[in-house]
Parts: sequence; C-alpha cells; structure tokens
Amino acid sequence: MNHYTHLTIEEREEILKYSFLGFSICKIAKILHRNKSTISRELKRNASQGKYSPSMAQSKYSKRRTHCGRKKILNDPVRYEWVRNCFLNHRWSPEEIAGRLEYEKADWSISHNTIYRAIYAGMFDEKNLSHGNRGAIRKLRHRGKSRHRKDYIEKRGKIQISNKLKDRPEEANNRSRLGDWEGDTVAGATGKACLVTYVDRKSRRFLKCMKIAKKKSALVKEATIQLLKEEPLCTITPDRGKEFTAHPDITEELNQVQFYFPLPRHPWDRGTNENTNGLLREYFPKGKDLTDIPEEYIQEKVDELNKRPRKCLGYKTPYEVYYSETLHLI
Repeated sequence: MNHYTHLTIEEREEILKYSFLGFSICKIAKILHRNKSTISRELKRNASQGKYSPSMAQSKYSKRRTHCGRKKILNDPVRYEWVRNCFLNHRWSPEEIAGRLEYEKADWSISHNTIYRAIYAGMFDEKNLSHGNRGAIRKLRHRGKSRHRKDYIEKRGKIQISNKLKDRPEEANNRSRLGDWEGDTVAGATGKACLVTYVDRKSRRFLKCMKIAKKKSALVKEATIQLLKEEPLCTITPDRGKEFTAHPDITEELNQVQFYFPLPRHPWDRGTNENTNGLLREYFPKGKDLTDIPEEYIQEKVDELNKRPRKCLGYKTPYEVYYSETLHLI
C-alpha cells in the first residue's frame, strides 16, 4: 500500500542544510527516509536561479494545493447562473435540475446533493438579506398538510354523486391513456376569485387552469367545459366539494364524460391534482387575492409547470408526455 506523504517545511529545511554541506541526493534521501526521486524533483521544481529556498518551496506547494483536485461545477459562472435560474425563477427542485441534465444528455452534470449544499451554504442568496430572512432556503418545497382529527365532522354541503371512485375504469387507474383528469379549485382570498384546475393522470400533472370570480358551481361548470372541450376526455375525478354540484350538466355538455368521486376527506385519491396544486401555490399562496392577477400571468405560470421536468416521468416534462414532443431546456 502506498503511504506517500508530502514533504513538510521541516524536511525542506533539512534538504537545504544537507545540500549546503555538499551531500548527494542519494545520501539526503537516505537520511530523510525518502525516495531519491522525491528529493531530486523537489530541488528541480522549487529552485530559482540555482538556489533552493525552503520557505519559497513551501509557498509554491501550498499554492498548488489550492488548485488541485476536482473543479467545482458551480464555480463556472454560466453553469451557476443556469442552476440558479432554474431553482429561483422556475422553481425546479434540485432533483429536477440534476435529472433534466441527465435526461437531455448535457455535456455536464451536477448532483442534487451538490445543489442542496449550495443552497444551504447561501450561494443563491441575495445580497444584504434582512434580519430573519432565510434566503434561498425558503424556496425549497416543504411537503405536508394539516389533517383533520379522527372525530372531525364534515360540515360542508354534500352533493349527489354519479359514480364512486372504486368504479373508475382500470385504464384510468393505471394511467395507461391520456384523457383521465383530476379536478379541483385553488382558493385565493376568502369569497373572492379562485382557480379551477385540471390535471391529466397519464402525463402526471399536465395542467389546465382558469380563473373564475368566485367558487360557485355555475362558474366551475363553465370553466370546466372551456378547459376540457378540446382535450382528450375519458373520465373526470373531482374534489367532493359543492363547487362540483353541476357535474351532470358538464357530462351532458362534454360528450357524456363520467365523473368518479372519491370518498370525503380523501385528497390522496386525487394525488396528482393535489401535488400540482401545491406547486401552483408557490406562485399563488393561500389567502392571496387573485382578482386583479391577469389571466396571461396565470397561464405563464401554468406553462412553466407544464414544462418543468418531473422525477416520476424520468425527468421528462408533462408537456412532452402529453404532446409526445421533446423540448430542449438545457
């Protein structure tokens, strides 16, 4: 086994002393228990104008050590800016950034752990942060929602359902086709505008979204018809809220598409939609008044989410799966 260690400043001083006394390289090497090639290389590499200085040699050694080893990916300004833009502006997770580079076979790569370390080290923080500001760390997505207690009693109005989720076709359950949608609303400020959202199950989050003035069943019906009338349409799995009371009218308008309702308080039965709404919340936090937000801005954010690589899709985007088209995002 190789136990080689670098020369110390003390050994370099010994080399100078014995060289001054006229000792040969072989004899110096024997005294210091070093290979003669180590001593020879030291004198050739670090002598200046025929003179050897231990302190100068040690300084050169220290400088070389700072430049050795693998170069850090994020020291490259172009790559740093690309990663920073994806994380801060497009809200990609570290896994999505690393995975998309691999999926597109880019000429460089970075691990998600490296990106996490950079985030926690403050590499993406803005300068002059105010006291208490956690910087870019706050952009990391924290999963988990509060749940009702076991003795919670549902107080919302109940609706007549057409089909139970357990009766949904197997093709919809196993995500083998386009056109099986999960639906919900994303509330803004209480009693004001909200978003109607639909997500395709196969493409795992291809999102269709529209703002309506209030969370009323008539407005949800109109938005649903507008959003889905030109899309592949096989089934709809909505939230159990009263806003979907008009589902029979939607069935009538959209070529007899069937609704399949999950059990009350079972949001995980619409996990694709719930997760995507969570991503949408990064742009439109709960309680935010959506009334004056332009529809163009909302669709811009929807487009960002549809073109965001997803781990569950092998770092393809929902857009690519839905339209069978490859994007080039690198």
